[in-house]
Amino acid sequence: MTAERTVPSPGVQQRDHQSSSVSVMPPRLTATGFRFPAPRTPARPASPTPLLVADGVAALLGTLALIEAHHHPLLVALLIVASLLLRPRGGRPPVPVLLEELPAVWGRIAVAWLVLAALAAAYRPEHALSLRTVLTGLALQAAAGCALRGAVHGRRRAALLRHPHTALLVGPAATAQRVAAAVLRHPRCGVRPVGIVAEQPDGADGLPVLTTGEEIKRAVIQNGVRAVLAVHPSVRAEQEPLLGALAEAGCVVWEVDADSPSYTTQERLAGFSCRRLDMSPARRDSPGKRMLDILVSGTLLLLVSPLLLAFAVALRIIDGPGVVFRQERIGRNGKPFTLLKFRTHRPVDEHESATRWSVANENEMRRFCRMLRRTSLDELLQLWNVLRGDMSLVGVRPERPYFVAQFSQTYPGYAARHRMRVGITGLAQIHGLRGDTSIEDRSRFDNAYIDNWSLWQDICILLRTAASLVRPTGG
Repeated sequence: MTAERTVPSPGVQQRDHQSSSVSVMPPRLTATGFRFPAPRTPARPASPTPLLVADGVAALLGTLALIEAHHHPLLVALLIVASLLLRPRGGRPPVPVLLEELPAVWGRIAVAWLVLAALAAAYRPEHALSLRTVLTGLALQAAAGCALRGAVHGRRRAALLRHPHTALLVGPAATAQRVAAAVLRHPRCGVRPVGIVAEQPDGADGLPVLTTGEEIKRAVIQNGVRAVLAVHPSVRAEQEPLLGALAEAGCVVWEVDADSPSYTTQERLAGFSCRRLDMSPARRDSPGKRMLDILVSGTLLLLVSPLLLAFAVALRIIDGPGVVFRQERIGRNGKPFTLLKFRTHRPVDEHESATRWSVANENEMRRFCRMLRRTSLDELLQLWNVLRGDMSLVGVRPERPYFVAQFSQTYPGYAARHRMRVGITGLAQIHGLRGDTSIEDRSRFDNAYIDNWSLWQDICILLRTAASLVRPTGG
């Protein structure tokens, strides 16, 4: 678990002037909101049907080994179902490569056959699969699956080479021209830049630079633009209205890191790290995420209830009544909620509690209270917030209304953090962004977490948070 508590620091309350600010659009394009005359049909992702058919045919070919060995038809059906349920999904990059999928294809086929063999041996020992049958079927299905998926990917690559996705680049003109030149040198990327959206031309040769709303609309409509490449991490924060309008117009928005990667990703575009951005105003919680929250928070509350009682009694004896600290924080979609934690310090008044970045000097705190804060054990009560639905186990850390208003005006992209339920820990916290650290960096990591959310990512963050509790560093 993590906390955002430090001694007061002016470095937290003002923008880091050493970081470069990117403003790629004139104010007239963002003041009233950039809108197209009529929305277009959103770009459709590649249909999963061809790959589904390829995996199904491969599974059917694999069943030849079962039929030859005169096994029960039920085993044939089970193999086909298991193969389709475990099939690797089509990749997000526009040009998938079979070689990158081989470990996943072979691994899932092997799992399907091992599961089938285990079930056959457990429920019908007389029909147990021999090693020869398993290896023959596995080899047939793997070879057919690779060949058929390779054919599907080959057709898609050929189609992209004939009709690449036209794209606009948004960002500083010099950086955008450099990225555009690299993408044009690699047509196998399946992307063809047609223009750059920037505040002003840089005078260099290259793609036309669009500086007005009318120029952008004309370029999108005339070129059938379906992709947008934001070529600087700050562009997403600075140009949220523009990117949102382009997404509503049917464009897929990608963030391309033209310099040093600030996030981990397996996706590449002409060698640049990239990730697809979710420009929706809010994200719906996955049922799996909410189920994980309920199961883990409920179980932990039962397990640590004696510890919570002991902390409450100790705080009551040491510091008097009022052991639970309640504070208003901003949650999902900007809605306030009451955050719970153990009281380790008593502020002078409510105004200090709501507007001071850190309400305590740890050197003036009692030793037991200091221990609770440094180990983040004072935040165990937030498990109740998770169980109630105010928070999630993993998300962006909630902040007080005073600082949300301040940071939303100072740090572009900060307000976008509230598209998802706030959490006890998050991607920014496991990367050391706690306490007196860059708010701009936190916003970038928080938005990267939301854009690339997955249940497995939540589990990894929880495991890394649990490991950090073994060696607490405070803050």
